[in-house]
Amino acid sequence: MMLKGLTWLVVLQLIGSVIHLSLLPALPGPIIGMLLLFVLLLVRRGIPEPLEKTAALLLQYLPLLLIVPAAGIMTSGAALLADLPAIAAGLVLSLVVTVPFCGWLMQLLIRRMDRQSEDQA
Repeated sequence: MMLKGLTWLVVLQLIGSVIHLSLLPALPGPIIGMLLLFVLLLVRRGIPEPLEKTAALLLQYLPLLLIVPAAGIMTSGAALLADLPAIAAGLVLSLVVTVPFCGWLMQLLIRRMDRQSEDQA
């Protein structure tokens, strides 16, 4: 069961890598593969059971991916401090853009759900 879900993930990443090499060199292959997975899940209108079980198992190991950035932060502290104003500006700008966008999107989705519940009633 898990092998089937893992196969789907690997195949979509490989397709994304092929698209990256042939058509879209600006986007990384795994990102394209993730977008393909998103489209596949939208078309299927749900998550297949093998893929759900595989994702649940892989999520257990997600904290291991944070070891490398943490080590980089520890070893490159001086370089990060030199670029602190640019890093802070980027963080503040992303916060200023994403928080209002998320609020607007949430309100839009709430209104859509209210309309759907009124139509069903």
